[in-house]
Amino acid sequence: MTEETLEAYCLKCRTKVPLADPVPTFNKKGQPITRGRCPQCGTTLTRPGRTPAHENLAPPDPPERSGKLVIVESPAKARTVGRFLGRGYKVEASIGHVRDLLRSRLSVDVEDNFKPQYRVPNEKKAVVKKLAQEAEKAEEIYLATDPDREGEAIAWHLLEAANIDPSRARRVVFHEITRDAIEEAFANPRGINQNLVNAQQARRILDRLVGYQISPLLWERVRNRTTAGRVQSVAVRLIVEREREIQSFVPQEYWSISAELAKHEEPVPKSRKTFIAKLARIRGAEVDLKNEAEARQIVEELERSLYRVAEIKRGQRKRRPSPPFTTSTMQQEASRRLGFTAKRTMAVAQALYEGISLGDKEGPVGLITYMRTDSVHVAEVAQREARQFIQQAFGESYLPPHPPVYKTKVKGAQEAHEAIRPTSVFRTPEKVRPYLNRDQFRLYELIWKRFVASQMAPAELDTLTVDIHAGPSPEQMPYLFRVSGSSVRFPGFLAVYEEARDEDAAPAEGESPIDLPPLEKGDPLDLIRLLPEQHFTQPPPRYTEATLVRALEERGIGRPSTYAPIISTIQARGYVERVDRRLVPTQLGMIVNDLLVEHFPDIVDYDFTARMEENLDRIAAGEVDWVPVLKDFYAAFSQELEKARQTMQKIELDEGVTDEVCEQCGSPMVVKYGRFGKFLACSNYPACKNTKSYAEKVGARCPECGGDLVKRRTRRGRTFYGCSNYPTCGFTIWKEPLSTACPQCGGLLVVDRKGWAKCYHCQEEFEIDSLPVGEAVSE
Repeated sequence: MTEETLEAYCLKCRTKVPLADPVPTFNKKGQPITRGRCPQCGTTLTRPGRTPAHENLAPPDPPERSGKLVIVESPAKARTVGRFLGRGYKVEASIGHVRDLLRSRLSVDVEDNFKPQYRVPNEKKAVVKKLAQEAEKAEEIYLATDPDREGEAIAWHLLEAANIDPSRARRVVFHEITRDAIEEAFANPRGINQNLVNAQQARRILDRLVGYQISPLLWERVRNRTTAGRVQSVAVRLIVEREREIQSFVPQEYWSISAELAKHEEPVPKSRKTFIAKLARIRGAEVDLKNEAEARQIVEELERSLYRVAEIKRGQRKRRPSPPFTTSTMQQEASRRLGFTAKRTMAVAQALYEGISLGDKEGPVGLITYMRTDSVHVAEVAQREARQFIQQAFGESYLPPHPPVYKTKVKGAQEAHEAIRPTSVFRTPEKVRPYLNRDQFRLYELIWKRFVASQMAPAELDTLTVDIHAGPSPEQMPYLFRVSGSSVRFPGFLAVYEEARDEDAAPAEGESPIDLPPLEKGDPLDLIRLLPEQHFTQPPPRYTEATLVRALEERGIGRPSTYAPIISTIQARGYVERVDRRLVPTQLGMIVNDLLVEHFPDIVDYDFTARMEENLDRIAAGEVDWVPVLKDFYAAFSQELEKARQTMQKIELDEGVTDEVCEQCGSPMVVKYGRFGKFLACSNYPACKNTKSYAEKVGARCPECGGDLVKRRTRRGRTFYGCSNYPTCGFTIWKEPLSTACPQCGGLLVVDRKGWAKCYHCQEEFEIDSLPVGEAVSE
């Protein structure tokens, strides 16, 4: 019986060749290999695998391993965790995901149960190689990635990409980076939760199936680089439909009538305390005055009427604090109070979570708990600490009898997680302020106050409602005026924090403080004046980032980790613009939305998307397998896709002709869209291929050279303003310039704070509404 000829692939000859002079041996990992050479060029070749020649060979002793390797996502987190673990532990960072689907193709084998095809990106190969080397030397390996599905998936990908032996690997989870939390996590390691991994894989594959199969169709029928996304397209639909509601809205006129009244006194004092009451009912019916004529008729009757206090209602009510932050409510409140975008909020929160150095004594420490959560649960130890702080800082009366228990209203919320809170309430905002930048301090202060307030006693309010009857005689008084308000009897949590309202939200009736003269039932009142006022019904407001996040959450669309990326993506794709903090759909966004609604109704259906999120939650909980979920989705989606390929019409987008002239041929320049956004191209293409960068003029002049100031963006997407004569003139400014010149010195005015402008030259401040509409700043 002849020996089997061993073959190996020769890279130099680019073919398989018989292995000359084969020698059976083992590699450093103890795996059997055969070494030899190429019979044609002499190159040393290695063939992996066991052969009969290995039977009598003893494998080398396994390498001695020592130490404990801990892998986290970021260098900042590695520094903080490493400080708490101390000697014997080596902490390395994966710097995010180490493996993903291929970018160049679908990378999902639909026929083979949606098997994903992963690869390590080129930019991560050095990281993975280093982690593999460190893992080979370590006796124990701890995967300490974030405590959510994304973190679980990163841990699993690390095992696979770095060939880490699962028997030596442990998964550790902590929701805050503090000594106690880390010690607790390392005392209770576990294995990889494959259900969480599968839920993340299913989401990633769903997004890839939608994005990589609809997007090429949009490139062909609408414009190059136009994309669709399973969740981002639903967010665009919300914004487009709101815009169409606004466009189709027809304002309706209506009138209200208020009366300025004073207590009747004789003789009439020189100074009288007056108050305003609003007409609430006419002959028992709601006030419905549609025009000036109707309002004038009522005013004429009221001018001849008597006024009398009909009823005084005094009461008390309690106002309870809001629960501590979830990801969604934190993004909403940061938008309302601080003007942060969702992306900015999450970046700042990430830094606070991963660790801030608090000087030589403490070193880096995580200041808040994990910031991607939909739970309002608070750990008992944190509640005890909060109650101790409240008692010391405010007194016993500010403590509720029992620690409050909050229940989340969000579908699929993971109650095992915690709300976002400070890791220690004794690290007050003022104590850590010297170590934080401005954004970090403002967000930390918001989180700290919200949490402390959530553990405090309710506020107690005294309420007052006064009903006033009016009519031509004491027996006939068909008009009911009402004034109501409240005053704080005991501030409770309001001593620390009060949740902000959306800009469009009307103040709650009866919450405003009122100052009334002493009144008793039956007291006559004097009419000082009537205040008829014309109003028009208002269309629904455009979404802000805060209200869009709330709308997505209320519909069960997206999860804490996806809100910020969704909002960033739809703006980066050019579907939505942020104008005065409002989200406005572009022409492209409306066109793409209409095509998706027509040809892919399920993909942009709110209920369908919410049900898909529920299915992902069920996969994470181990209730269903992920492959059948994908099969059910793809069966319907593939039919819609095939039909769309046949029926979707080609859309011709209007090219924006500008007043710029091509310096090469004299033709007008038009706005085009490329991979990196807008640019200017010659309308005489292809005869002339001249292109220029696109710059949006803001109507103001450069204070240094007189050129036009234009709107630009940094690589990270932050807006700034610079001179169009760059690089000859390097003038730039972060604050938005105004076209009106400074009334004091004629210099450049910029938006400084809400409602106010500031001169760049003389530093004088002016109310924007008081500024005249003038010429732009000139040389």
